[in-house]
Amino acid sequence: MAVTIKDVALAAGVSIKTVSNVINDYQYIRADTKQRVTEAIANLGYSPNLSARSLRLGKTGVIGLAVPELSLSYFAELADSVIKAAERRGLKVLIEQTGGDRARELEILSSPRLQLTDGLLFSPLGVSNEDAHHLNVNFPLVLLGERIFGGPTDHVTMSNVQSARAATAHLLSKGRTRIAVVGGHEGEVIGSAGLRLRGYQQALEEAGIPFDPKLVAYTTLWHRSNGATSMRELLKTGVKFDAMFGLNDTLALGAMRVLQEAGLRIPDDVAVIGFDDLDEGRYSLPTLSTIDPGRGEIAETAVRILQERISGHDAAPREFEARFQVIERESSSLPTS
Repeated sequence: MAVTIKDVALAAGVSIKTVSNVINDYQYIRADTKQRVTEAIANLGYSPNLSARSLRLGKTGVIGLAVPELSLSYFAELADSVIKAAERRGLKVLIEQTGGDRARELEILSSPRLQLTDGLLFSPLGVSNEDAHHLNVNFPLVLLGERIFGGPTDHVTMSNVQSARAATAHLLSKGRTRIAVVGGHEGEVIGSAGLRLRGYQQALEEAGIPFDPKLVAYTTLWHRSNGATSMRELLKTGVKFDAMFGLNDTLALGAMRVLQEAGLRIPDDVAVIGFDDLDEGRYSLPTLSTIDPGRGEIAETAVRILQERISGHDAAPREFEARFQVIERESSSLPTS
């Protein structure tokens, strides 16, 4: 049975007239009421008559953001940055979680829920370059992340290779020469793990230090628990290292816990750097050195160019790469004597 405007009103706990006012962008609707109605529309998949407002203006004032999972701190903070950037432009954000599953990521590109939005910011994990043709869609789309390059849509990414090289060079500058890596993905070339590992190897090569594959701890998901497990396995091998590069901050934080449990001092015995500049790294003990990949710039740029496409900007696909910064904190500072 088709979802009706009455169903939306019941789900949101408002009147049918209020739902109609939200759909038609009536300016005197309270923000929390408007949010409840918008969420009810999305949750119920209400699309018939989407809208009086869409028919009248051709716009909903809502953009979509598809991310793997908000339980990963990077994507939660990215979503926060996108929401703030959208609000500055008078836009609302409808968030979808894909779980990083390829099938769900492809499904989102044809979801009826897209009728609720004017365009989509798409940050996938499961798709690959072989799926680039799926990005040929009939709505404004901006790709985020490192899964597809050279595709048919605008793309905003970070300087993974260069920033990982800088992270490794930072540890080398502290006199560390046996640098372990936590978070590699076996066989990956394109993707955050593959690109950051490449930057790590480039920094070693520039310093004249041979790459030792025994120093790379591989894992799957980039959660704290995976960082902890990878570090436990690395310590069991007995391989010697005096520094560690976590390919993201959550991995680094999990690995730091295990290092300290093993009686190793940070940074005296093992200097540590992560990647992402998550807020929690400012409050860990010790505070975590990291790479700021330009998350705010990524969000601002992505929303801006999506809005340009929504407004009818017609040009060849563009690629934008955010600027990065090495953030030195206690975990890699020289030990005091």
